[in-house]
Parts: sequence; C-alpha cells; structure tokens
Amino acid sequence: MRLLVTGGAGYVGSVCATVLLERGHEVVVVDDLSTGNADAVPTGAEFVEGDVAEVASSVLGDGSTEPRFDGVLHFAAQSLVGESVVAPEKYWRGNVVATIELLEAIRVSRTPKLVFSSTAATYGEPERSPITETDPTRPTNPYGATKLAIDHAITSYANAYGLAATSLRYFNVAGAYRGAGENRLVETHLIPLVLQVALGQRDKISVFGTDWPTQDGTAVRDYIHVLDLAEAHLLALGAATPGTHSIYNLGSGAGFSVREVISACQRVTGLPITVEDAPRRAGDPAVLIASSERAIADLGWQPKHTDLDEIVADAWEFLQQLGDRSHAHRG
Repeated sequence: MRLLVTGGAGYVGSVCATVLLERGHEVVVVDDLSTGNADAVPTGAEFVEGDVAEVASSVLGDGSTEPRFDGVLHFAAQSLVGESVVAPEKYWRGNVVATIELLEAIRVSRTPKLVFSSTAATYGEPERSPITETDPTRPTNPYGATKLAIDHAITSYANAYGLAATSLRYFNVAGAYRGAGENRLVETHLIPLVLQVALGQRDKISVFGTDWPTQDGTAVRDYIHVLDLAEAHLLALGAATPGTHSIYNLGSGAGFSVREVISACQRVTGLPITVEDAPRRAGDPAVLIASSERAIADLGWQPKHTDLDEIVADAWEFLQQLGDRSHAHRG
C-alpha cells in the first residue's frame, strides 16, 4: 500500500513509519518539525516538510485521478496537556482545524482509509478501571477535548462519505524501536524523565503523591510498548470498513506504579536515581488502565512487549545512542 503518515518525524509516527516500510509499504511522511526531528524520518520514506493543514490537499491530490494513497495514518498533533490549558488556541487550531483540513483533503482525493492517533485523555477522570470504549468521555483539559472533537468529526465523515476510519485511544506509550524513540524538547512522560536523571540530564524525579489507594501509595499507569502500538495501527488499517468509524483502546492491560517504574529504571541502568516525594497534582487519578478487549477481539491485536524492564531497556538504549542530539531538558 501507499500510505501517508502525518507526524512521521515524531515518536510514535516515526516508529509506525519504520514498521510500515519493513512490511513493504510505500510511505510518505508529512511533518512541520515543530516537535519532531528530521533524522527520525526512516530511511526509505519520502519526506514532505510542512504543516498538515497547508500541504494535505497538494499531497493527497484533487480527486481528478485515482487516489494517490491507500490510506492516511494521522499522528500530527499538539500533545502537551499543561500547555493546552494555558494556550488552548494552539490546540484547537493545531489539532482540530488542521484535522478538518486533512479530512477535507481525504474526501476530495477519495482516499479510502484513515487511522487516527487518539488518546485516553478523551475519558478524563474515569469512573472505573480498566477503562472501556463505552465509558463516558469527559476530558478535563483542552488537549483531550480537541482529540474528542476530532473523533466526532471523523464519525461524521465516515457516515457521510463512506470513509473507513479507526481511532486508537492509547495510554502511556514507552520504549523504542530501531533507532526511533522519545526525543522531545519538552518531555512529560515518566520513563524518559527518570532515565534523564540516570543520564545526569535532570537532577531528580518527582513522585506526585505517595498516599494513593494503591499497593505502594503511588499512582498506577498502563504502559504500552511503541512497537505493539505500531502493530495495532497496521491491523486497524487492514480491518477498517467503509462508512464505519471504529474506536479502540490500546494498553497492556496491566498497570505499574510510579515506584515500580523508578525501580525498573534503576535495575536496567545500574545507576542511582534521586527521587523527591511531592504533593498530588490536581486531576490525577490513582489508577489508569485500559481494557483492550475490543481491539483484541476485533483486530486480533495482542500486546507482546509488556515486560516493564524490556520497555525501559529499549528506551534506555535509545537515549544512550541519542547522545548530544538529545532534546532533553537540563535542570
């Protein structure tokens, strides 16, 4: 298949593009490099630098010929929860407006399939765990709200124009694959933050809340290996049905506490990690775990890389190889 990957210079997008190429697909990456890295675009992919909203129509075509692409995998997005609260306009424009432009380009070009990178943030503070796709969607920040709005827009395009679409709502993505991993200017994810302490790029890691109703008092989260996530995108692409918008949660189905993650990082690196206990953050739930039963049943997906030490080891290897090219915040 010939596939367009938006945001293919970012973390998840670059890994997915790598796996697509390995499976023999033709890949075109569109990325404006605002948060991605040009050297993350895998060898063998065609790269178009530009904003998705501005270049989608020219890349996908005007519909005067047969569709240029068999499908689109849409990863490009603004994705910092805290920033979305203080600069919501950046998120409504960069996520929702840009995706509407992409959907229009998909409609005009008659591109048949779309897989959208969504998020568990669409659920907000869950009433129960594990979270299923039928649970209420009540996002607590503009980031989650924009992703939910996009899901609604995709549903309407699937109903009106026969688009075969799938949204994948995933939780805490971690690990690395074949030289592609997390390398952000502003890092917010726990595993790379802890590993930055081990590398001496950060003084300490803060544990927000030690009195949660969990086994060790720290918050529990569901971590999914980025390679398992990429596999799910390929399966979703193959299973997409014209006129239908399917939504799936993706997670390992198990949870690890903050202290368990820190311990795994210490084991893998063999290095000391300074930890500071801090008060709970407002809005943080005690436990966030996904139910992936629907994806397992419908797509035949099965997460294979669920061992925490393996996930951490892959991330650690990537960060060590990154060296001076790292975007890690120092301080």
